Parts: sequence; C-alpha cells; structure tokens
Amino acid sequence: MAGLLVGSAGLASAQVPTAAAAVALARDRGCMTCHGIVHRQVGPGFAQIAERYRQDPTALARLAVRIRTGSVGQWGRLVMPRQAQVGEAEARVLAEWVLGQPAR
Repeated sequence: MAGLLVGSAGLASAQVPTAAAAVALARDRGCMTCHGIVHRQVGPGFAQIAERYRQDPTALARLAVRIRTGSVGQWGRLVMPRQAQVGEAEARVLAEWVLGQPAR
C-alpha cells in the first residue's frame, strides 16, 4: 500500500501499513463512527463499498478524494461530510484498505 506507515505523528513515507495500522487510522480519523467493517451503520460498510467498486480501476483515486472532500448521493440520499482531519496520504491508505476488504 502506497509505501506508508501509520505512526504517532501521522503517516511517514517508508513502509507499508498493516491492516491493523489501517484500522487504527480509520478509528483515529472517525471513520468507524459512521461505517461498519461489513454492514451499514449511518453510511455503507467498508465491505459494501469494496464490493461496489471492486472492478473499477479509478476507484482508489476517487475514494481518496471523496474521503477528504465528502460526497452526496453515492449511496442514496446519504451525505458524507468532508473529512478535513484526513491528509491526502492518509486518505489514500484508507481508500486502499477499504477497497481491499474481502468479498462477503
């Protein structure tokens, strides 16, 4: 994944984050407040997102942007608010992790 490692100061280039590091980042940045790993909470579960975009080669870049800037109407009438606390590199790590969720 993008050559990044989650650390106490955020992300530093050098190493690939583990799944545990990506989960910790998702928790730290508030993603788990609205999204479950598998099932919908307020927003869709991460596995649901992965399933929808599994065959889309542009999904990684688009999801990373949506994480930071928010979106409306991608999952019905739901609004995903802008996540200003998530940096660009972090958004890419999160998007890669989400898209890597196994098919259920």
